[in-house]
Amino acid sequence: MRKEQKTKSKVTIAYVFKTIIWPRRKLVFIGLILIIISRAASLVLPGASKFLMDDVITAGKTEMLWPLLLAVAGSIIVQAITSFLLTKILSVEAQHLIAQLRARVQKQILRLPIRFFDNNKSGALVSRIMSDVEGVRNLVGTGLVQLFGGTLTAIASLVLLININAMMTLYVLVPVAIFGLISLKAFSYIRPIFRERGKINAEVTGRLTETLNGVRVIKGFNAEHQEIRTFESGVERLFLNVKKSLTSTSLVTSSATFLLGMASTGIMGIGGYMIINDQLTIGEFLSFTLYLGFMIAPIVQMSNIGSQLTEAFAGLDRTEEIMNMDPEDDGSVRQTLLGDIHGDIVFEDVSFAYEEGKEVVHDISFQAPAGSVTALVGTSGSGKSTIAGLAASFLNPEGGKITVDGTDLSEVSLGSYRSQLGVVLQDDFLFEGTIEENILFPRPNATNDQLINAVKAAHVNEFTDRFEDGLKTVIGERGVKLSGGQRQRIAIARAVLADPRILILDEATSNLDTESETYIQQSLSQLMRGRTTFVIAHRLSTIRQADQILVIEKGKIAEQGTHDELIERQGRYYELYTYQARI
Repeated sequence: MRKEQKTKSKVTIAYVFKTIIWPRRKLVFIGLILIIISRAASLVLPGASKFLMDDVITAGKTEMLWPLLLAVAGSIIVQAITSFLLTKILSVEAQHLIAQLRARVQKQILRLPIRFFDNNKSGALVSRIMSDVEGVRNLVGTGLVQLFGGTLTAIASLVLLININAMMTLYVLVPVAIFGLISLKAFSYIRPIFRERGKINAEVTGRLTETLNGVRVIKGFNAEHQEIRTFESGVERLFLNVKKSLTSTSLVTSSATFLLGMASTGIMGIGGYMIINDQLTIGEFLSFTLYLGFMIAPIVQMSNIGSQLTEAFAGLDRTEEIMNMDPEDDGSVRQTLLGDIHGDIVFEDVSFAYEEGKEVVHDISFQAPAGSVTALVGTSGSGKSTIAGLAASFLNPEGGKITVDGTDLSEVSLGSYRSQLGVVLQDDFLFEGTIEENILFPRPNATNDQLINAVKAAHVNEFTDRFEDGLKTVIGERGVKLSGGQRQRIAIARAVLADPRILILDEATSNLDTESETYIQQSLSQLMRGRTTFVIAHRLSTIRQADQILVIEKGKIAEQGTHDELIERQGRYYELYTYQARI
């Protein structure tokens, strides 16, 4: 039965601290030390300004001017050096973290079952791997330490402000408190918007990827305008989402400008009144104003950092959704490791449904002895490819069981089984690169003799000998520079090199012309010899030598036997075969 997917609540601060901050505590600690030094140095200027006005200029102590200037210059140099080190240490580590997270998410996605990929666009998954983790740079990078440093500076400035004049400080704290409440409310509203943005971005990226991959179909049907409208609709949704978040963040910024501006205006009036009445010196007022700036600036800066951190948390929410999905083999259930197998495959009352309550395979039972060839025939949608997918362990039965050499396949480590499995599909995937690289894909360390044997067995050399670069010929994305028959022969050569015990051939000769098919039928006979093979073919002439033929109708075995036996019965197989013979 299907496992229920584990659910995960929103990423919390405690989770981020445990999984991201704490493992990098040494670097973060160094960053905090640097930010403390930087902020402490930044407080020299306001203090020096008071000393300059009240003690140096007023008293005419010119001998104190140069030491004062040197102290200010020294503090500026310290700030510049610490700022450089912060960027060098933490920003680099943040990018390292992003790289690690991308690798983790990609690894997790590749461990998910085929069903997951059937339900998700490849472009959307690319977006989740590459974009969703981008925001974490603000958790380990300068964003987090600036948040800490800003808080530290604000507190230190607050203490100094109280020391200069408590009443003016109290007046300032009222609008600052109101601004803090507005910010908290805004950030709780923004987080779901950022989550939705990730989703929309994935959808738009997914559609764009499909558009670029299917450009020949688009141009062939003169559908460029249709695709343009679809993409424009997607980017419009993305724009509206960004607009929402910008409105929220601008509310925070505007609130800061208004409230803190009102505070500054009040301070000018109160300070001016107190100076006139000799309750405050000009130096103290100047110092108070500068310290006030040092307290307010981090608060405004923290509103921007808060937005960045909210985006980071939203991205982590989506990342954790992926990381908490059940992989198809996590090692807790499939613990049986197979050695070299003989290849006896048995289906016992196997049922399967892609959707709840809609079975596409019903109580299938048959045996495929080691080294035998089992052909699956039937109309489109009858369940042939589903049975092959079950044999390949791409799908798991909803009911019944499949055994390999007597071992329940649901208990077998997928790695130990698939290392002895070879697959050739109707539209087999070729990677961008050379012909040689594609053939070597299952065994990158194969010898040159093994490569040449595979090339000859699949008659790949029949066309590569005509190419200037031979096996080094670059084939383009998905092998676009080759014909369908050439691509299929490369796929078969890849399977020959893999030397599997179990072989799945899904319409393996469907893309071949008559000449190519003649070559391939001979090489396939050699490839299938001694291997348990499942063949799906619409052209029934290609499977006459199969050890057994299963005629699949509506997810059930309608007939079973050899070619001659089924022709003699004059049943469903006879109808299909004679119909094709007439065409």
